[in-house]
Amino acid sequence: MRYIRTSAYRSNRHTSLPATLTAISAILLAGPASAEVYQSAKADFRLVTVAEGLEHPWSIAFLPDGSQLVTERSGRIRLITDGELAASPVANAPEAAAQGQGGMLDILLHPEFGQNNILFVSYAHRNREGLTTRVDRAQYRDGALHDRKTIFEAEPRSSNGRHFAGRMVIPGDGYLYVAVGDRGDMDRAQDFGDDAAAVHRITIDGKVPDSNPFVDRDDARPTLFTKGNRNIQGMTLHPDTGAVWSHEHGPRGGDEINIIEAGVNYGWPKITYGIDYSGARITDKTEMEGMAQPLHYWDPSIAPSGMAFYTGDAFPQWQGDLFVGALRSQKLVRLTIDDEEVQGEEDLLTGYGERLRDVRMGPDGVLWLLTDSANGKVVQLVPAE
Repeated sequence: MRYIRTSAYRSNRHTSLPATLTAISAILLAGPASAEVYQSAKADFRLVTVAEGLEHPWSIAFLPDGSQLVTERSGRIRLITDGELAASPVANAPEAAAQGQGGMLDILLHPEFGQNNILFVSYAHRNREGLTTRVDRAQYRDGALHDRKTIFEAEPRSSNGRHFAGRMVIPGDGYLYVAVGDRGDMDRAQDFGDDAAAVHRITIDGKVPDSNPFVDRDDARPTLFTKGNRNIQGMTLHPDTGAVWSHEHGPRGGDEINIIEAGVNYGWPKITYGIDYSGARITDKTEMEGMAQPLHYWDPSIAPSGMAFYTGDAFPQWQGDLFVGALRSQKLVRLTIDDEEVQGEEDLLTGYGERLRDVRMGPDGVLWLLTDSANGKVVQLVPAE
């Protein structure tokens, strides 16, 4: 295992993110806790299965009434209320192309969802020209999406069914950040006239902010915020600074954690700590002038997916730690962070035997996980006692 730290490209945002905490007793009503106690260096915990029977769940959002919306990669959005999975999926969801790694992807509530009911859904979309990543905005009411509108579509399309990315966040600046993968074609990653391998920044109506870093470049897509990101599968906001943190899949090795900053080129495939799946070398360079170094990287690859900073009261020992799920390695990784540097790493749930697709900090003060399988689960981590 190798990792690298850098102090470059630090964020200067200082937006605080409030954490809504409720009693742990309410958590335990959600479902039966596993009898097995999982141990970590700082805290022991059990697992609570909130719901199961989901088809490759991909993302979860927490509604103000205590229920949850979960996307299934197969193309549905499901509602969970008091641990019960609604029989009918959410109506009027976009038609997602469940092909390869594509399908229904991320779901994100507007920060003022309690007042406006607005949410965003990313998904793979197919037409005669091929596949791409799309984002729709809609209002959620009475088990359905209303006034749904496509506000972002990555161009150009391709026939490839890989690396759609799809993760989204809305930081303190109020803009929507959307990750798009390289679509399985590394040559697109450094083409600034291509939407692939990037983080895009748009308004909640899908317009281009005047402050975007490449908006005045004739050879660049105006929604680009960053470039050179291979396939971002986790995005979250730092609870103290409000900075956007992400992680992305490398090839064989070279999975990265980065802080997303305006105009930064993260290097793929000009620099990487990984090699091709065939074993061939992609490049002999791990750094290059004008390209950011990762905050942390994994070699060999763990295939990270989902990430969240812990901000709850149930595990005070974990305060400020960063949690990352892993698909290939089937584990949960806990990273200790100090001043934007990774100081330590611990593997959790190594015997659980599940691919972890999403990791979220719940409003109830505990971590929530989604398992990636045909019989996927929604699971909580609760204190052992």
